[in-house]
Amino acid sequence: MKRKVFFSKTSIEISRRSFIGNAARLAAITAMSQEAFSRNFGRDAEPVRYPEPDVVVLDKRFKKYKLGNSPILRLYKGTLWAEGPAWNGVGRYLLWSDIPNNEQLRWLEEDGHVTRRFRFPSGNSNGNTFDFQGRQISCEHGNRRVVRYEYDGKTTVLADSYGGKQLNAPNDAVVHPEDGAVWFTDPGYGSLMNYEGNRMNTGSPQPFQKEAIYRIDLQNGKIKKMSDEIYKPNGLCFSPDYKKLYVADTGGSHYPQAPKNIKVWDIKDKSKLKNGREFSSMELNGKSGFADGIRADVDGNIWASAGWVGDGYDGVHIFSSTGDRIGLIKLPEICSNVCFGGTKRNRLFMTGSQSLYAVYVETQGAHLT
Repeated sequence: MKRKVFFSKTSIEISRRSFIGNAARLAAITAMSQEAFSRNFGRDAEPVRYPEPDVVVLDKRFKKYKLGNSPILRLYKGTLWAEGPAWNGVGRYLLWSDIPNNEQLRWLEEDGHVTRRFRFPSGNSNGNTFDFQGRQISCEHGNRRVVRYEYDGKTTVLADSYGGKQLNAPNDAVVHPEDGAVWFTDPGYGSLMNYEGNRMNTGSPQPFQKEAIYRIDLQNGKIKKMSDEIYKPNGLCFSPDYKKLYVADTGGSHYPQAPKNIKVWDIKDKSKLKNGREFSSMELNGKSGFADGIRADVDGNIWASAGWVGDGYDGVHIFSSTGDRIGLIKLPEICSNVCFGGTKRNRLFMTGSQSLYAVYVETQGAHLT
C-alpha cells in the first residue's frame, strides 16, 4: 500500500526564490580569495589526513625529507611578531622572541607548556642562539646591541658599536664552534620604527651606518666588518662544514633596486669572506617575497623562512646545496624564522607572525641551534 506524503505550509521546501538566493550566496563564497579557505590550525581543528598536504615536494630530491605521517602543528598562538627561535638541548626547550611585546617566550618539550615573559623586558630582542657553552646570545633591536646572558644572571654586551658609531639594530647571530666567534647581521629595522625598537629619525634607511655583516672575536673582543656588499643582511647560517656563510637579503623593504635573494660567501681562515654571490632567488611562479631566518641541515640544504606574498608562498622554502628550490612548507601566515630542534634535531620549528609551528622531517639540523 502506497503512503501519501503531505507537506504543511511550515514544511521546508526549496522554492525557486530561495534556490536563486542560495545560489547567489554560494557564488559569492566561491568567489572569495583563496585565503578565505586557509587551513584551520586551531585547537579544535579536524586532524589532517596523511601525508601532510602542506609539505610540498617540488623536486624528487626533497621526497626523502618528507615524512608520510608527520603533521604541521601550531604549538602556540598569541604573539604580534614572533622571531628568533633557538633550541636549548640541555633544557629541552625552544626559546623565541616577540619583538613588539618586548619579551622572550619558552616552549617546553616535555608537556608543551609555554612561559610568557621568560625574559622581560628583552630589549625588543630579535634573533637568538646559544653558544657552545650553553649561554644564550641575543640581538636586541631596542638597545642596538648583541648580548650574552651569563650563568650568574648578568648580561655581557658583546657589541654595540663599530668604527666609533652605534650599530643600527642587530638582527640575527650564529656562533662558530672552533673559535667561539659570534657572527651577526645589522640591517637596522629596530631603529626604523617604534613598533620593534626605537625610531631614530635619522632620515635614512641606514640609521647610523651602512648595513653589514660582522664577526666578534671573543678572544680579544674585537669586532670586524665582514661584508657590506648586501642591502639589508638579515638571517644567516653556516654550511654544515663551516666553509660557507649564507645570508638573506631583505633590502627590498627599503631599496627598490635590492634583489630578493639569499647570498653565499666562502669563508677563508675562519675570519674572512670572499667570492660573494647569489645562492638562490626568492622568485616563485613569477612572485618574489623575502627570505628571513635561514638554517642548514646535515646534507647542506638551506631551509628559509619566507613571506610577504600570500597563500601558497608564505612558509618555508627549501633549497638544495646547489640553490635549487626542492620543497615548500605552506603556512597560513608569514614565516619569519626557523630552527631545528627536539631531542634528535629532526623537528623544524617555525615562527609565524602570530604563532609557533613545528613539523618533523627526515633530516637533522647541521648545527646545535
